[in-house]
Amino acid sequence: MTAASEVFQFATEGRRIAYRDTGEGPPLVLLHGGFLDHRMWDDQIPALAAEYRVIAPDARGHGESSNANGPFRPTDDVADLLRRLDTGPAILVGLSMGAATAVDTALEHPDLVRAVVASGAGTSEPEFTSPWTVGVNTAWTKALAAGDIDGWLDAFTLFAPGPHRPLDAVDPGVVRRLRAMCDHTVRKHTTGEPPLITPVADTWARASRIRVPVLALNGSLDADDHLAMSARLIAAVPHGRTALIDAAAHYPNMERPAEFTAALTDFLRTL
Repeated sequence: MTAASEVFQFATEGRRIAYRDTGEGPPLVLLHGGFLDHRMWDDQIPALAAEYRVIAPDARGHGESSNANGPFRPTDDVADLLRRLDTGPAILVGLSMGAATAVDTALEHPDLVRAVVASGAGTSEPEFTSPWTVGVNTAWTKALAAGDIDGWLDAFTLFAPGPHRPLDAVDPGVVRRLRAMCDHTVRKHTTGEPPLITPVADTWARASRIRVPVLALNGSLDADDHLAMSARLIAAVPHGRTALIDAAAHYPNMERPAEFTAALTDFLRTL
């Protein structure tokens, strides 16, 4: 198989999807959070590749993948990648936006999904109500609309500590990695770009149809909205369970990589 450091691409219908593909064994797909890219999984890929074929794509418009040139659904990109690699059903592990895509794929392409691990999200129809989350979302949206990239990065990276800690409580190396990935992705785009993602409909209403095992693997210090949506997902699916990573917020795989990988591996061994 491929070396862990090598990035591949496939191009079709005006798009280019970049991905890592390494290891041998059952297929396991790592789906990154919004504005990030596959590098957020750098701590997990080597460990998981010892037992699994690890596939880590950059979502369209993120990292090294091309921007969208028309309406699309991220779940269809994941399904297309798996079919082109002639693999599946796969275990889908996603964080935030990636978790939503994993759930969408279990709903829209169930033949390709063996299990789902969702961190920091419920489905692709989020509901934000807590003052802290609404405030952060408002701040980064305004900065982005104004073309203030530094201001946007400052606001967006507040998800790293979450609502219960200051930013300097997070390892500076983690914050630097987050900012570097976000900066790379946001500079691929221009102010005023139209939204091109086509939403998947009725995800909450259909969540009970997900028959594969689902693990919600969250940071204990994540925002209340994220934890509540995760709990709602697990309550909806027939085969759901939860695990918490202490002393971590929205990016537990980066803040506490050993603990996250251990909890993930424990779940994988039950499949």
